[in-house]
Amino acid sequence: MAEDALIVIDMQNDFCPGGALAVAGGDEIVPIVNRLIEGGRHVILTQDWHPAGHSSFASSHPGKAPFQTVAMPYGEQTLWPDHCVQGSPGADFHPALRWTTAELVIRKGFRTGIDSYSAFFENDHRTPTGLAGYLRERGISKVSLCGLATDFCVAFSALDAVAEGFSTSVVLGACRGIDLNGSLAAMTRRMRDAGVELI
Repeated sequence: MAEDALIVIDMQNDFCPGGALAVAGGDEIVPIVNRLIEGGRHVILTQDWHPAGHSSFASSHPGKAPFQTVAMPYGEQTLWPDHCVQGSPGADFHPALRWTTAELVIRKGFRTGIDSYSAFFENDHRTPTGLAGYLRERGISKVSLCGLATDFCVAFSALDAVAEGFSTSVVLGACRGIDLNGSLAAMTRRMRDAGVELI
């Protein structure tokens, strides 16, 4: 029987109300995510883990403001407020998240010069995190995703999971989105078109 895994995306303080890059209602999904974790056979978490001065921070680009874009060697990059800085309280998982049964925590975005939305690849879409190999070696062929934010790290993770050959679903009730310039509708459509099951 094919094994399945739950991938919980970036349930960190900085993405919850009061955090540096708060997603509206981000903390509301914690009880739902906890129930999914309790029922999961294999649980994996991602953690945004930026060094100070990361290239995706608006503060690293004089004259630029958060949510503007810049051209990077790997393509267009949205600039963000400083968030999830390594070792900071904002980078910690939400205190109510019952995550200690997780088999693996994938830290992403730790290379100064490149951002990383997806659990599988950095934003150049070439540099792997190692997650796909880990899942294959464990015999896992189906993944379900939840967490923050629907239209960025969840969606890019889901699209890469499908591209890597995994049967993929997103539990929308256990996600919340940023919706930057219509990004929520656009990424929901991209996921559906790619064959991601939205539940």
